[in-house]
Amino acid sequence: MKPTTAPLPPLLNELEAALSCVQQALAQRDTAQLEMQASAVQRLLAEALGSARQQPLPPPLRQRLAQAGAQLAAQRQALSRATASLDRAIDVLMPADPLGLYGDAGRPLRQRSSGDSISA
Repeated sequence: MKPTTAPLPPLLNELEAALSCVQQALAQRDTAQLEMQASAVQRLLAEALGSARQQPLPPPLRQRLAQAGAQLAAQRQALSRATASLDRAIDVLMPADPLGLYGDAGRPLRQRSSGDSISA
């Protein structure tokens, strides 16, 4: 027995709405909303693709599904660029520690230079 899936047009409507919500969450930097909507996109996309495999798609529905896939790819790319940018900013703010000042080996140096009274 084949698993039942919802008709494709309503699934595409939900998928497009969820992708729009992902875009809003990205713009607002709302991580909770982003995570929730990204899960919905994954679920809906899997259902839509499953439904598309079970029946031939008319060209307008095929085009909408392709556009949803392209929008998802663009959002992934934007998130990847934002993550890379954040990583670069963190590297600038917290550079590598060539002198070993931040580990246990640097404790004596920190005590002498900053008045740190932590016992070794």
